[in-house]
Amino acid sequence: MGHGGDIIRELTTDHGEVEDVFREIEALPPGHEARKELADRATIELVRHSVAEEAYLYPAVREHVPDGGPIADKEIDDHATAEQIMKDLEGHGASEPEFDRLIGRLMLEIREHIRDEEENLFPMLRQACSQDQLEELGEKARRAKSMAPTRPHPSAPDRPPFNKLLAPGAGLVDRARDALSGRGKD
Repeated sequence: MGHGGDIIRELTTDHGEVEDVFREIEALPPGHEARKELADRATIELVRHSVAEEAYLYPAVREHVPDGGPIADKEIDDHATAEQIMKDLEGHGASEPEFDRLIGRLMLEIREHIRDEEENLFPMLRQACSQDQLEELGEKARRAKSMAPTRPHPSAPDRPPFNKLLAPGAGLVDRARDALSGRGKD
């Protein structure tokens, strides 16, 4: 969940971990029950990652990257799409055809989002911010991920300050639900 380093390194490492889970899902045959457990693991990581990006990455993009506002808005819209897919996915078991359709759509959306961030957004941010700023943002992102929800909440605020106020409370409730249900245990 926390890897260390600047925000770009932190988030890039998250991207790699999610891609690893996606490959595990793809390696299993449709209907295999482990696909649901892996989808839950991917969802947990993606929700935490999104909270950190929305709380710290995108505000930094708005502040430091030329014309960063529309870029941040597009990324937040991508998150909203993915979060709704994850919410829809929650209600389906691995043996259901809808599960396969949704997990395929989620993987496509996330892979496109990752590629866009890594090829475009991250280089712009690295150019616009000092290393000290990026390190500070990395630490803030790690703190946000540690308190973030683990389940999708599509109707929750996705922009500061309300996302920073509500995420820790939702995260506490989600982690309690996960502990009771065993969701996300490896």
